[in-house]
Amino acid sequence: MHRLNIPNTLTWSRIILIPFFLVIFYLPFHYARLIAAFLFLLAAITDWLDGFLARQLKQTSAFGAFLDPVADKLMVATALILLVSQYPTPWMVVPGIVIVCREIVISALREWMAEIGERAVVKVSAIGKIKTVVQMIALLILISQPTGVNSLIMIGLVLMYAAVVLTLWSMLIYLGAAWKVLHHTNHL
Repeated sequence: MHRLNIPNTLTWSRIILIPFFLVIFYLPFHYARLIAAFLFLLAAITDWLDGFLARQLKQTSAFGAFLDPVADKLMVATALILLVSQYPTPWMVVPGIVIVCREIVISALREWMAEIGERAVVKVSAIGKIKTVVQMIALLILISQPTGVNSLIMIGLVLMYAAVVLTLWSMLIYLGAAWKVLHHTNHL
């Protein structure tokens, strides 16, 4: 059984925020989208904070390393699904599909690499971190805006497509690094 520490508590809080985020997103009052965006921002901050505190407090754990990316993917997938429901157009659907599919591929790749003792080969890259920041800003902007078209939504969409480019780029980096290991060690 894992010990509940501050970083893991913050990670669990992201998962617990998801149903509140979902309900508030759909509430029919003027500031609902801004409150939903605030909850998403809070989740994004705790994503950074839990990792920072785990390192600073020397409270890193295998369970935390497992739970943190799961919490991130659950929140991002929820946000993408909500946005696709609000904007059911290819302009929103395509980035949503690309981002979710990339997350599935990289999660499976990391699991496979861990299975063969090579998890460090697919650790988070600088491009992956930049992708996350751009993606979170794009999602935050899009979540905060009521349905319709305005300049903020256009900025959010441009950032979303920038995140898609970074998503594909980082996936290619991870796949390339894994391919070298797998090809040279006959794990294929």
